[in-house]
This record gives sequence, structure tokens and C-alpha cells, in this order.
Amino acid sequence: MSNDVYVIGVGMHPFSKMCPSTRDMAFNAGTAAMEDAGIKFKDVGYLYNGYIGGMMLEGISYAKDFGLTNVPVVHVENASATGSTAFREAVNAVKAGEAEIAMALGFDDMMKMGMQMAQMMMGQEPKIEQIVLPAGFFAMWAVRRMHEHGTTVETFAKIAAKNWNHARFNPMAQRQAKEEVTPEEVLASRMIAYPHTSKMSCGAGGGAACAIVATEAVAKKLANGRPLVKVAGSQMKSEHYTEGHVFLGAVVGPGELTQVTSQALYEESGIGPNDVSLVHVHDAFPIEELMYYELMGFCEEGEGDSLVEKGETTIGGRIPFSTDGGLIARGHPGGPTGLAQIWDITQQLRGESGKRQVEGAKVGIAHMMGAGSICVMNMLQRV
Repeated sequence: MSNDVYVIGVGMHPFSKMCPSTRDMAFNAGTAAMEDAGIKFKDVGYLYNGYIGGMMLEGISYAKDFGLTNVPVVHVENASATGSTAFREAVNAVKAGEAEIAMALGFDDMMKMGMQMAQMMMGQEPKIEQIVLPAGFFAMWAVRRMHEHGTTVETFAKIAAKNWNHARFNPMAQRQAKEEVTPEEVLASRMIAYPHTSKMSCGAGGGAACAIVATEAVAKKLANGRPLVKVAGSQMKSEHYTEGHVFLGAVVGPGELTQVTSQALYEESGIGPNDVSLVHVHDAFPIEELMYYELMGFCEEGEGDSLVEKGETTIGGRIPFSTDGGLIARGHPGGPTGLAQIWDITQQLRGESGKRQVEGAKVGIAHMMGAGSICVMNMLQRV
């Protein structure tokens, strides 16, 4: 019997800076995913709730809104990689035979979370992560890149503008510009931490996303004429100590972490970077996306700038990145972010993405970093 796992349903509540309760968003995303899959909650054999903020009992409480079915419910938390981790856990539950169908549901409101964290840290001894904010860490990474490889602020602006323009055709994106965004507009926006401006910074807000996975037999039964989307690989790695190891802070792990996780994913799936159709990454700032071009093997070290200049990472280019707008424009609520990547890739592989469709998409990668540092990568394949 095959132990392959397939995505059978995806759903989202739009990401937004001003959003309803996380409970309502979670219910909407979960219901949308079940409708997409053609199942009822009673069919779900495992539920993994991914959220960073909120209270201890929110996950189990929200599950009751779908029904009382004896389903096992697990709370997953792994910083920005929370949704990606919840998805991986659901995949592993089906692969191990724990359930025929498993659901990964992510929800959060970053605006409320920020206020909660500020209150929690009051009166505590200062830590480096409280003094140097994430924007500062990524800014230092960007300046170092500029020094070592001659990367210009214009390159960063082009990456951000691309993501804003991809998000224009994503109805779930937090930042949906009415007109095409230019690199000049990105550079003219308010400076956050040199060289990154506000239009280069990830959109913080709230939202929810859900993905449902199942066995091959269930997936074929529910396909209803749509292409099957298989989970070709799923990998998770944390930092590995080596002599002279430098800890870069809670936000950014060493580049080796993405390299090692990518290589493990390619080995597991038997699919290399030349066969990938689209990629989602933890692009909280454009320096990240630029570095991941190289760290994931889509070009050699120092050649990422050339990919941007040639438009190869734009929809229509050789290897489109952040086809739904990425963290920069689609938004980054926390818990649901990695699941929003799965939502977009699944639609892309089914050919359901409308104006943001990658022609002939067959393989997509979802990559997320979690503060700590952790790297989670999931690969989906149209079969």
C-alpha cells in the first residue's frame, strides 16, 4: 500500500492589518479547506493547530467550532515556521498511518501579538533580540551583502516591487496595490533600517490558512477531475555546531541551514532545483529572497543579483519566487504564513491561480525560517 501523501484541500481567510477575531478567521479558513477537499470535519483524523500568539486553550477551543468528533488536536508552535511545521506534522501523521486525513490550521494576529510581547517583556533584563529588532538583523545582513558582492539598493527594490506586483492578483494578500508598483516607489517609501524601506518590509497583520492532506486512495477518490498534488518531500533542520560557529541571533540562522535543508529535500524527493517551477521563501526583507536564490541552488554564489536584473524570478521568468506576494506583500501573520505558501502552490499546481498563474507549474517549494533558528521546507508536485 502506498504511503504517499497528497494535498486534497486548501483554504484561507484574507490577511489584513485590520482583521476580525482569530477564531472567526480560523473557522473561515478551515471551512474553506474542507469545502475545497469535499469532506466534512468528521472525516478528519488529526488536527494540528499552528499559532504563536493567543491563549493556551485557543486551539482546542476553536476546533470545537467545527464539531465534536473525538479528533486528536495538537498545538504546534515554531515561530515563523509554525504553519510549515503544522503541515509537516499532518503529512507525517498520514504517512505513518495515524490517519487517512489530517488537517493543518494556522491563525494569528501579529498586531495583537506585538502588544502582548511588549507587556510581557516589561521589567525583564534586556536581551539582544529586544535591543536589535528583526529589521536591524536583516539590515546588517543586507549591508554585508552590499559590501561583499556589490549588491545595490536598486536590486532590493526590484525584488520588493516584484512581490508587490504578484500580490496585486492575490485576493488573500494584505497589500494589494491598485497600480503596478515600481522600484522607484519602493525606494521612496519610509526608511525602516538601511537599506530596507517600508515597502521592502514584510506586512504585519492577521489571517488564517489551512491545508488538508490525505492518503493516495482518498486523494484519488476526491479528485473530481482535478490534478493530484503530492507531497514530494518535507524536511526540517536546526543549526549544526561547527568549530568557530557564530550565533547570528534568534532571527537569522546561518546560511548553511537553508543549504542543508534544501539538499535533504532534493535527495528525499529525487527532484533538483532545475526541475522546480516556483518557490516560496521566508522573504521578510528582500535580502532574504536574494540570498535564498543562491542557498537553495538556483544559481551560484554571488549570481542572485543577475537573476533579479534579468527578471528570472518574476512570474513568466525561469524560476518565479513569491508568486502570491510573499511575506513582503501577501503578509506575515505568523502562524498561518507557511500554510499560505501551501495554499498558493496547490492552486498553482492545479492551474487555478488566474493572473498569477505560473504556466506549466509542476513542482513548488515552500521554505520558512523560524527564529531559534529552524528551517522547514515542503515540496509539492503535480502528478
